[in-house]
Formats: sequence, structure tokens, C-alpha cells
Amino acid sequence: MNVKMFGEICDAFGPSGFEEDVIRTVAKYCKGLELENDAMNNLYARMPGEDPEKPVVMLDAHTDECGFMVQSIRENGSLEILMLGGVILTNLPAHTVMIRTRSGKLVRGIISSKPIHFMNEAERASQSLSIETLIVDVGAVSRKEVTEVFGISIGDPAVPEVSFSYDEERDLCFGKAFDNRAGCACIIDTMTRLCGEKDQLAVRVTGAFAAQEEVGTRGATVTSQIVRPDLAIVFEGSPSDDFYFSAAQTQGHMRGGVQIRRMDKSYISNPVFIEYAEELAKKFGIPFQETVRRGGSTNAGKISLTAKAVPVLVLGVPSRYVHTHYNFCAKSDLEAAADLAVEVIRGLDAEKIRHICRQDILK
Repeated sequence: MNVKMFGEICDAFGPSGFEEDVIRTVAKYCKGLELENDAMNNLYARMPGEDPEKPVVMLDAHTDECGFMVQSIRENGSLEILMLGGVILTNLPAHTVMIRTRSGKLVRGIISSKPIHFMNEAERASQSLSIETLIVDVGAVSRKEVTEVFGISIGDPAVPEVSFSYDEERDLCFGKAFDNRAGCACIIDTMTRLCGEKDQLAVRVTGAFAAQEEVGTRGATVTSQIVRPDLAIVFEGSPSDDFYFSAAQTQGHMRGGVQIRRMDKSYISNPVFIEYAEELAKKFGIPFQETVRRGGSTNAGKISLTAKAVPVLVLGVPSRYVHTHYNFCAKSDLEAAADLAVEVIRGLDAEKIRHICRQDILK
């Protein structure tokens, strides 16, 4: 796994609906692949010269990150915001964001809530927050300064201000937006490794980098219609749970290998596809862990409903503190996810595809 590539994708500015910088960064590392994008900021990557008669495996990952939008500008120069994606409000105060103006300029702001010095007793006791009471301070003193000097307008997007770093000694990645720039990196790594052997594969491989997952898996609704896959692999930067449950209960342990998702609120996984993937993981010594999620969703929910139904394998990279400013993940888990996807695709043949698609039930 190219850590430099992963870091640049993580650092790219890309909240839901504003993923242009991400797709340009992804495209930079898709050398040798045929690329196209659509009006929603979905990006498609294909291997040139593939046999159009072969079945299609779609590799999915979403490009957008949780972020914010300027909802209004107050007379005193503070900004009211809306959330793009699901963020716990108590994680936000005192953190910085970067706002992108319509000219493309990035402006730093501090998310602020009412200071304790100005709270009454009831407010101090509750410590409750609402998005309506949070503001972003860019250091202005008036609405006029915000609009004319800083160039900020309502509707401008914002993301956490965090820079990627990698600790090679501890195999530790730090940064923002691992949900789901981890998946984007896995698509690039998988396709780069398989491109030279495309003629020997039983399938065509299409990478679909989907927009707007964090606001309702919207991009995958489009990409699945365009690609019309026979099978799909969804990569996710999945929430690591190893700090919240016992060792026996944890299902998303950092440095525990790729996470194979059996169920969440959007999709009940195809057990035959999972059985095939886990056999390969054991054969090639790829560490993996299983999860049954009580909540959460991925693009698998939308992709699986395409045409006559698509079997989807959901592979997660356990990432700590997703949907907050700061994330950790292990490079070894990124590599395990890509390694398993590579072996799954290499091992496919007509009989296995038929079996995964349950076409051998009625005999």
C-alpha cells in the first residue's frame, strides 16, 4: 500500500457534494486506467482492453467525508453551520475547520459554543448542544468583513483541519476522513495490482468512487446503475470498536486484519460470498475478523438492489474515531483489505460466480 497516496487522498477537501478535490487526487494515482466522472462527482476507473463479454466486479468506496456548510452569517461575523453527514455535536467545539470559498480560497475557522463564563446555572447543568447553537469563528468582527474580506458566502463547505501523518515504527496512520478514503486507497491498490493480469481474470473490474454516501448513499444509487455489476466488493473505513467492548466482543480491532461485515442496517451479506472470501483469507494467511453490526450502513445496501440483485462483499478497515476530526488506522489492515480483494478476484471463475449468485440452488 502506497502510504503517500493514502495520505494525499485523506488530506483532500471533500465533504458530501463537494468531492472534486478528492476525485482529482484519486485520478492522479490511477495511471494506466481509463477514467470518467459524472455530474454527481462519481468517478469510474476501468482497465483498458478488457473483454466486454466477461462478468463485472465493481469495487466501491465513497469519496465524501463528514463536513459542514455555512448556513448563515451573523451581523457580528460568526457563521452558523449545518452538518453534512452524521457527527456527534459534543466532539466539535474548540476544533478547527477549513472553509472553501467560491473562489477556492481556504479559510480557517474555530468551532465555538457558548463559553461557560456566560452560561446561566441551567445551561451549565445541562451542557447540551444543538447545531443551531454552534458557530464558526473565522476571526472577523462583522458580516461585511466575512463576505468582503474573507470572501465567505452562505452555502460554502467546510471540513476538519487535519493533516495526515504516518508512524512507520508503529505501522500507524493518523489523519481525517479514513471513512472512507481508506476504501478509495484500497480500490487503487487492488486495481493497480490486477491491471497487468486482466487477460487472465474471469471478470472485468471496475472501480466506482461514489459521492455523497454520508448523506444517504446517493452516489452508489447512480454508480450501480451505470456499472451494472454481477458482483461487488465494498471497501469501508469501519469504526473500530476495540476501546468500547471486551476482547471477546470486539469485532473491529485495529491491527486485527480486514473486517468482513455480515450484516448492518442496510444489507444482510451473501453468506456464500463470505465463505469463499474467508477460505481464501485462510489459504493466503490474510488476517480477518467478522462483524455483525447493530447499526450503520454502507453502499452495499444500494448496490445489492441493482437489476436482479448483486452479491456484495463488504470489507472494512478498522479506523478509530470515524466521523470525528481525528482518526487512527493500521497500514497492515489497509493491506489486508486490498490483499483479500485481489485474491477474491483472481480466484473467480464461471462456476464460483454461478454459486455466489445462487444459480445452483434449483437443479
